[in-house]
Amino acid sequence: VQLQASGGGLVQPGGSLRLSCVASRAIFSVFSGYDMGWYRQAPGKQRELVASIDTAGSTTYADSVKGRFTMSRNNSRKTVYLQMNSLNPEDTAVYYCNRPSRFLPWGRGTLVTVSS
Repeated sequence: VQLQASGGGLVQPGGSLRLSCVASRAIFSVFSGYDMGWYRQAPGKQRELVASIDTAGSTTYADSVKGRFTMSRNNSRKTVYLQMNSLNPEDTAVYYCNRPSRFLPWGRGTLVTVSS
């Protein structure tokens, strides 16, 4: 597994979670040169890109998460993060990280469940 996401869990509506995704040693040397993205796949739906970050640290967000989610990266730690605030049940999904194009093998993702 080249990309391992973690940090998911059960959270109440309005709550927050911080996801992390660390690259394996196989891509350590090239990680800082990759744009990266956070994706999610809800039950019965297609996987969607919700946030991306380029090599300079500039970010873009899907309209559904804009203003609530913040993506960041730490190249020295070969890790990208997704800070998720004001979560609602529609954010329930398995979250993955990967490149925005020229995908690496998908990891297992981390499950986020927003429910009261």
